[in-house]
Amino acid sequence: MANVENTPGKPASGLVQKGIKEAIFAAVISFGMFVLYVGLGTQQNISNELVVVQRWGMLAIFVAIAAVGRFAIVVFLRPHLDARKLAKARSGELDISAGKGFFHAHFLKIALLALVLYPVVIVALVGAQGSLKWVDNFGIQILIYVMLAWGLNIVVGLAGLLDLGYVAFYAVGAYSYALLSSYFGLSFWVLLPLSGILAGLWGIILGFPVLRLRGDYLAIVTLAFGEIIRLVLINWTDLTRGTFGISSIPKATLFGIPFDASANGFAKTFGLPMSAAYYKIFLFYLILALCLLTAYVTIRLRRMPIGRAWEALREDEIACRSLGINTVTTKLTAFATGAMFGGFAGSFFAARQGFVSPESFVFLESAVILAIVVLGGMGSLTGIAIAAIVMIGGTEALREMEFLKLIFGPDFTPELYRMLLFGLAMVIVMLIKPRGFVGSREPTAFLKERKAVSGSFTKEGHG
Repeated sequence: MANVENTPGKPASGLVQKGIKEAIFAAVISFGMFVLYVGLGTQQNISNELVVVQRWGMLAIFVAIAAVGRFAIVVFLRPHLDARKLAKARSGELDISAGKGFFHAHFLKIALLALVLYPVVIVALVGAQGSLKWVDNFGIQILIYVMLAWGLNIVVGLAGLLDLGYVAFYAVGAYSYALLSSYFGLSFWVLLPLSGILAGLWGIILGFPVLRLRGDYLAIVTLAFGEIIRLVLINWTDLTRGTFGISSIPKATLFGIPFDASANGFAKTFGLPMSAAYYKIFLFYLILALCLLTAYVTIRLRRMPIGRAWEALREDEIACRSLGINTVTTKLTAFATGAMFGGFAGSFFAARQGFVSPESFVFLESAVILAIVVLGGMGSLTGIAIAAIVMIGGTEALREMEFLKLIFGPDFTPELYRMLLFGLAMVIVMLIKPRGFVGSREPTAFLKERKAVSGSFTKEGHG
C-alpha cells in the first residue's frame, strides 16, 4: 500500500524487484508442471511404434506466458486494485447501490432479445447449412450447461449443499428418455416431464442418506452416488447396452410434425427446402424455453418460504433449526428440485444427440457444472449464465482458433488444451473476483427500496 501511495504513476523499484523474483519463481514452477505434458509428446511412427517428440519451443512459450503474467499481476494489476480499494475506503463509499444505468436496468430484456434473434441473425449471415455449427455448438451446447448450472445452483447456491454427483441426475434423465422412447415408443413431450420426475425421485433417494452430513462428507457421498450411477449404466448391459450406449433415439417433434424428409415432415409441410438446420433451430428455442422455465421457477421459489428456508440453511443450519424450520424437508426439496431440472436437461440431451452412453456422464461433467456455478457467483442466475457462456463458449471457440498454429506450430491442436485453459481461467477469475462474476446480490425481502449489496457484505463464496 505504501508503494501505491508514494508512486501512483509508476511502480517503485522495490515492487519491480519483487515482480521479477515472483516471475522467475512462476517460470520455474510452470516449467516443472509442463515439461512432461507440453515439452514432451508421444506420436506413432509408420511402424506403429510410440515415439517421444520434443516440443521445447512450445514449452518456452508456456513458461514465458506464466512469467510475464505473474510479473504484470505483481507490478501493475495488484497495486491498481489496492489503490482502488484504498480510494474507496477513504471516500467512505459503500458497495451498496440503489441506482441503475439503462443497460443494467434492462440487461435481462436485452439478453433475452439477443437470444431470440440469435438463430435468425446467424442464418441471415452464413445461411441455413452454415448456421448448424453456430446454433448447435455455440447456442444449444451453452444453454444446456446454463440449465444444468441453474439446477445445481438450487442445491449449492441457495441451499448450500455441496453436490459433486449432479451429473447422475443428468444421466437419469437422458437414459429415461432413451429407454422409454426406444422400448415403448413414447413421445418427447410425454417423456420430458416424466424424465424430470424420475430424476427428482432419485434426488429424494440421494437426499435421505445424507440428511445428517455436511461439508466434505456430503461432497464425498454425492460423488460416490454419481459414480454408482455411471457404473450401473456400464454394467447393466441387458438394459443399457453398457459402453455401447443406446443409439437411434427418436427425435423431438413439433406438435407431431417430424423433422425428416417424409411427406409429413417439417420442410414439406411448410414448403421449405430440405435442411438439417430447422431441427437445430427448433432445439435451440426449446432449450431456451426450458432455461427460462428453470429461471422463473428458481426466482419464484426463492421468494417463497421454501426459498428463504434454503438460504437460511445455507447460512447456518443450527440457527435454521432453532427457528423451527424443518431441515429434513428443506434439504429434500432442494435435492429433488435441482435433480428435476437436471433430468429435464438430460432428456433434452438424449433427443438432441440421438445417442447416449456412460462416457457422457463422467465426474468431469459434474466438476465443470459446479465450476460454472462458483465462477458465476453462487445464487446469481445472471452470473452463472455469463460464466457458462465464457467457459463453455470459450472452449468451443478453441476449435476455431486455427491461427494459434502459427504461434505454437503446425502440430498444435487447440481443443486438446481446453481443460488446461479452463483451469487457468478459473484461477484468474478466483484471484480477481473471488465471489464470482456477479458479486452483488439483491435481497428477496426489503423495506421500501431494493438495494444491491456487494459480495463484500456476504459470506465468502455466497455473493
